[in-house]
Amino acid sequence: MNRIIRTLTAGLLSLASWAAQAQAPQPPEIAARSYILLDVNSSQVLAAKDPDMSVEPASLTKLMSAYLVFQALKDGKLTLQQEVTVSERAWRTGMTGASRSYIDVGSRVKVEDLVKGMIVQSGNDATVALAEAVGGSVEHFVELMNRQAQAFGLKSTSFKNPEGLPAAGHVSTARELMIIAAHVVRDFPQYSSYDAMKEFTYNKIKQQNRNLLLWRDPTVDGLKTGYTDAAGYCMIATAKRDTPSGQRRLLSVVLGTASSEARANESQKLLNWGYSAFDNVKLYEAGQSLADARVWKGHANQVKLGSLEPLLVTVPRGAGSSLKTEIQRTDPLLAPLAKGQRVGTIKITSGGQVVTERPLVALDAVGSAGFLGRAWDAVRLGIQ
Repeated sequence: MNRIIRTLTAGLLSLASWAAQAQAPQPPEIAARSYILLDVNSSQVLAAKDPDMSVEPASLTKLMSAYLVFQALKDGKLTLQQEVTVSERAWRTGMTGASRSYIDVGSRVKVEDLVKGMIVQSGNDATVALAEAVGGSVEHFVELMNRQAQAFGLKSTSFKNPEGLPAAGHVSTARELMIIAAHVVRDFPQYSSYDAMKEFTYNKIKQQNRNLLLWRDPTVDGLKTGYTDAAGYCMIATAKRDTPSGQRRLLSVVLGTASSEARANESQKLLNWGYSAFDNVKLYEAGQSLADARVWKGHANQVKLGSLEPLLVTVPRGAGSSLKTEIQRTDPLLAPLAKGQRVGTIKITSGGQVVTERPLVALDAVGSAGFLGRAWDAVRLGIQ
């Protein structure tokens, strides 16, 4: 997971100078307070407007709640068929807003049904029931949410509840909501089918997913909507389309639109632009050697350097031929070196501008040499 965080963070920061060039595609007008568009494959931000503005996240909060539930399922702390007793607190939380799954206090509900209620119906009651099942209490679950936000490197996000109802200090940003959503998509693809569900029936009550793009665009397969008076109508949408360079996933965050129709239209507009204006270019395969480097004080004196992940870059359509690769190393390289240890930076440039930066890592481990080998290399390093 740490490697994913580092790659995503590098991609988020990389396009700023390059996108400022005149030849960079200009995004369409998006009628929203803030937005951001991410190419998930390359971890590059393609467009943004006020992405670091503090906002009320409304039910987009539930993406972090879902992340923790999925982690608990992965770790075996919950199972999908496990039954959870609905507390009065969970039931009452469902009664305080329009989003509820109609679960009855004292009833026993399968975790899978609660997950569907949380994601498809945006049920506040289902979300609180899951929070209590994972954290033991809502308060402890909120602590886990904020701890996970810190692990993701989020600086502006603070959660006060698991469901997203308005609360003082319950805030995030378009950029940080994008990071949470990208982790849900990348870390737990086995649960993506819940995000794509158009409707769910529980207690003989059928409710439809509020993500209108699930009906309009067959490539859209998630992710979450939200609304409060302060937040406006919000949507995080993700789509996966086949392109000449392979399957490509985009993720859009659109916040503060005027209606449920507007958030769908603006999200669709942003996704369509991202697919039409940019291409993905694979420069190197995972594990492909980009350079050989001298290693000092090691049992081997050479190590191959590269990236443990495919090096994929998003560029304006037709601009792939202008890409160049630059490698910066933190020499001298001293053993021991672990496989995957960062030893420098891979910079991809176009026209002298940095497009993206990725960690340059050792592709193999190099252990320490014996005493005489280390001493001899120490002498040689001293006279260089």
